[in-house]
Amino acid sequence: MKTFKGNNVFINSDYIISALRQKMTTTGCLIQPTKTEADYILEARVGALGTDTMEVTYGIPSSNGLGSAASALGGVPAVPAIPEISVGKRNGVKGISKVVVFAYHRETSVPVWQSGSAIARSDSRDSWFLGVGPLTRGSVYNGTYLAGNRIRSPFEKKGGVAEVKPLTMADKHSYVHPAVLEQQLAAAKELESSAATVKQVSHEKDESPVPAVPKDAVVP
Repeated sequence: MKTFKGNNVFINSDYIISALRQKMTTTGCLIQPTKTEADYILEARVGALGTDTMEVTYGIPSSNGLGSAASALGGVPAVPAIPEISVGKRNGVKGISKVVVFAYHRETSVPVWQSGSAIARSDSRDSWFLGVGPLTRGSVYNGTYLAGNRIRSPFEKKGGVAEVKPLTMADKHSYVHPAVLEQQLAAAKELESSAATVKQVSHEKDESPVPAVPKDAVVP
């Protein structure tokens, strides 16, 4: 994840990295400066991060074409630009981000967690009708606003109960809890160390006298 700045393009990946660090710190994780000092490696990637803008004018848009053509001809007076003559106008902006994160144990490469495909979308729409506006709507706002004042629309959808969906491969899932994995690794290391240790067997010689057996005795 790298921050990219170009012509009309700005990808602020530093914000996502800082948000991940804050989430890890507030949930009890201790972030290490290098990978060699960490017990677990968290890898994140950004599949999409950007915005798209759309502008629609219902009428005649403003134009300076006649003025540019008149300036190219000598001795012709300057022609003013044609103003915008529109009945309605609408501007729309859409934003999307896709972030995927997973974690694994550094020494054994055992996967311990995956976030699933986290996709977020947002939109904002501004509308004008006969010069009245802007009428602002979108997911980034809490309701509908007219010239900065919130209004109640009879067609506004009310929030309902979220539908419960079955889990998929794109959902968050924990393979094994880190605490359980640490116990398993500690038990495996202890078993390995006990098997590698050779215990010396002690031997004691019996010094008690052995009774003599008569020559004519029969030993069964």
